Amino acid sequence: MTDDPQNPQTTAGPAADASAASPAAETRLLGATEIRRLAGELDVRPTKTLGQNFVIDGNTIRRIVAAAHLDPGETVLEVGPGLGSLTLGLLDAAARVVAVEIDPKLAARLPQTVAEFRPGAAGNLDVVPADALRVTELPHAPTALVANLPYNVAVPVVLHLLEHFPTLRHGLVMVQDEVADRLCAGPGNKTYGIPSLKAAWYAGMRKAGVIGMNVFWPAPKIHSGLVSFERREPPATTASRTEVFAAIDAAFAQRRKTLRAALAGWAGGADAAERTLRLAGIDPQARGERLVIGDFARIAEARHQLHAEEGERA
Repeated sequence: MTDDPQNPQTTAGPAADASAASPAAETRLLGATEIRRLAGELDVRPTKTLGQNFVIDGNTIRRIVAAAHLDPGETVLEVGPGLGSLTLGLLDAAARVVAVEIDPKLAARLPQTVAEFRPGAAGNLDVVPADALRVTELPHAPTALVANLPYNVAVPVVLHLLEHFPTLRHGLVMVQDEVADRLCAGPGNKTYGIPSLKAAWYAGMRKAGVIGMNVFWPAPKIHSGLVSFERREPPATTASRTEVFAAIDAAFAQRRKTLRAALAGWAGGADAAERTLRLAGIDPQARGERLVIGDFARIAEARHQLHAEEGERA
């Protein structure tokens, strides 16, 4: 059986027995041969619907795990483990992995794969067969998120998990490169927008690298990007997260318009939007792409304050 191209292994003869007992064998990772074998056993064909692109290069897995900066005692949340490429690398670096997998075939096979390739770590894996966008409870509280996320749901998954699992302190996710740029963009950047701002409510995001296409099966037509994040406290405000996010959505629904015009529907008219913005200390002629998350928190708080004053006068 062949491992990744950088670390060939065989299973025939006495040499193989010696290899199986060696430290190198205990940390071997899935390569193209193993991935295709496992997929064949399960009759699994990667689907665009589930955004399935399996990593087939061991060095890429090592790079991701190293960039995640995991402590040995951490519990890692992995979304979309697939056939287990990244799972094995995470089990080498952390105390426990909680893997959320939507595909029932893959979820059922993952413990067997871990028992085969990491028998000593089989008890450190929990598999949750579920849609990550619907998960609100896990068997163990995760401290880190490390995942190769499906391109089509990457941003919603990241935001959902940061909202529902406050124990997540940091993480590293692999997403479509363009999505990575949007998550990490700053004010004034053409890619800055709703994903950038909503992610900033929870954490500081930074681009941690680019991954080529040929390390996946099937190979996507675009590069992937690594996004590293560290959780931080949200802006101090009396407005709720829902209220702040509603202001962000309104501002970017009509991105090219001034905030006075873009927020008119949300605030109850252009004049009300201007009053709200001036109370928040924001120029009504500015555009949303120039504001940071703290500015939107002040806008939402100002709207709440004006509504309260209007209610008192009524």
